[in-house]
Parts: sequence; C-alpha cells; structure tokens
Amino acid sequence: MNDKIRIGLIYGGRSGEHEVSLQTALAVIGAIDMNKYEIHPFYITKQGEWRAGSQLTGPVKHAGELTFGSDETSQAAAFALKPFFSSAQAVQEAAAPANSQANIAAVDAASGASEARLDVVLPLLHGTFGEDGTIQGLLEMANIPYVGAGVLASSVGMDKVMMKKVFAQEGLPQCVFRHFTRTQWEKDQAFFLMEIEIAIGFPCFVKPANLGSSVGISKAANRDELLKAIQVAFQYDRKVIVEENINAREVEVAVLGNDDPQASVVGEIVSSNEFYDYKAKYVDGKSSMMIPADIPAEISEQIRELAVRAFLAVDGSGLSRVDFFLRKEDNQIFINEINTMPGFTPYSMYPLLWKETGKSYAELLDDLIALALQRHADKQRLQYSFDIE
Repeated sequence: MNDKIRIGLIYGGRSGEHEVSLQTALAVIGAIDMNKYEIHPFYITKQGEWRAGSQLTGPVKHAGELTFGSDETSQAAAFALKPFFSSAQAVQEAAAPANSQANIAAVDAASGASEARLDVVLPLLHGTFGEDGTIQGLLEMANIPYVGAGVLASSVGMDKVMMKKVFAQEGLPQCVFRHFTRTQWEKDQAFFLMEIEIAIGFPCFVKPANLGSSVGISKAANRDELLKAIQVAFQYDRKVIVEENINAREVEVAVLGNDDPQASVVGEIVSSNEFYDYKAKYVDGKSSMMIPADIPAEISEQIRELAVRAFLAVDGSGLSRVDFFLRKEDNQIFINEINTMPGFTPYSMYPLLWKETGKSYAELLDDLIALALQRHADKQRLQYSFDIE
C-alpha cells in the first residue's frame, strides 16, 4: 500500500516572475523527501498552456537546464512534460468529483491516459496569475488542499494599494504613498504630478501595484524621470503606486503558520544596486544577506511582532515574507509589503531565515504541507448549503 502524500507541483505561469518560479520548483524537487511524497509536475508556459509530467520518484534528469535564459522547450523536456489542458479545461477537470472529493487529474506523460489523484497542491507561482488569488480560486473551487495563502490574502498581498489600505486599518507604520489607475492618470495627470511633488517629493519610487520581484520598479529623481517611471510601471499593471524614498536598511521576516503564526529571526538585505531591484535579486549575484540582522534586540522583537500582525491582517496562511524599512537616522520601522509566495530556493531569504531560526529546508516543506492539509480539514467543517425544511 502506497501511503505517500501525492503532491501536485504547479510552476511557471503567465507572469513577469516566470523564471523565478522555475528556480523555486527546481529547488523544491531537489530537496523534498521522495520517501514521504509523490511529486506530479504541472508546468504553465508563459502563454498559459498547461503541461503535465509523469510522477517524479527521484532526482530529475537534466534538471539543471531550468536556469535563467534557457529555452522553454528544454525546460519542459527536463520533466518529460507534454500538453495537458487549457485554463478553461483546468477548471472543469479540477472540479470533477472523485469519490466525493474533488481533485485535479495528473496526466501520465508516458501513456497520456492514467490518472493520479492529488492529496495537496504546491502552487510555486510568483506574481500575476499565481500569487494573486487566481490559482487559489481554482483550487478552492475544486476543493483541493493547497500550500500557502488563500484567495483573499493572496489578492490583497499582491495588490500593493489594497495591502497598504489594510495595513493602515491595522495601524501598521508605513511610508507616504499615492496611487492611481491608468484612466485616472490620463484624465488628470497634472493633479497627480502635483500630489506626488507636494506629498512625497524626490527622489521617489514608482511601482506597478500588482507585481513582485521588483519588476517594473523605478527610482525617480525629478519630474522627467517620474514621467518615464510611470510609463514603465503601466506596462505591467493598470494601477501604479508612488512611494516616498526613505534612507533605510531593508529587513525581512519569515512568517509560518495558520491561525497561530510564528516569526523567524530578522534578516537584512544589502543590495548590490541603488535599490533591491530584479537585477540585484536574481542576476548579478552581488547582493548579500545578513542573518540575523545586526540590530538591537528590542527593535528585532518589534519587527517580528509587526510581521505577525501584518500576516494576520491579510488573513494569511502557510507562509509569507514581510519586508520592512528601518530608517537609519532613528531606527523608525516602516512596513513595506507582505509577499505571500516568496522565493523558495535554499538560497532565498525565506528558507534561510528559518534555517537560522532552527528549521531546515526539508522540515519547512513538511510543515507547509501539514499546514495546508490542516487548513483544508478545518474548512471541511463548514456548511456551504442551507436546506429549508
């Protein structure tokens, strides 16, 4: 009798963070205990095509091809993937009940016919169409347990404007910001320029409201640079947020749990670039992490407490990384954002923070899968229909 937990690993996706997702998936496959788990890979191309591979029972042959800049065909071949279904078909397949429990069907790449029912899904998708509540909604409809934040927390965590509004309601300290949609900007550009220059000033940061990994983010030192930065941000989202520049250290905390979350030690990012952009994070390899951060113990405890409050404020579950600014002149703490599906390679900040706290990468995966199953079991106690007698 096979008592292994069957995990559906979803990665790739229609996002500017597609390559980051590939790195995360490769790392998880290389570290997860195959004596405990069966891995069934599901790859989503940049065009939104789903591909599935046969069960992985050991190290993946040619997995090293899953690197930045490599050909997408080679990436798919690394897992013996073949076309599976479109997004629309995915909903129908995932929602089909089996033995009173809806599950997603994994296609055996060798025969294209056999079917394996999944116990839990690990959606290693970053950014749009993965970290924003969309894939979570699909899995909720199918009643499949999955790792990480639910629909609400995912969508709020992805939308920086909504996130900041929730944080404000919670009373969390934040920097000054302004936001607008493309329609609002085109209708009243002069007003928003005036608002930014008076309330925020220069330099300032311009970001797409819905994206991660610092994609589309620019630092503007004057009005001309601001205008260019806004146009860049609008390439990635219909909503843009502009934030004040703070002379600060960038510190981060990993949060793990469901209703009773725990915070890791505090770590610090020392960027190789002017700010911690995509290149500094993933390309040049020159940025460094200080774990734990060299900050006073009382400041560290305040940051850890704020991280848990932020996690609970968005109704988080599973995992999140919460990022803060620590102003250099007076150690004033400002929350920057919450990331509900942070980078998850063994060299990413999230698992490194937990490693320093005393939890290995493999143990972290075990905990996340257990938390997903726990959360799903708790939701099964709810009644979704009402019969009138």
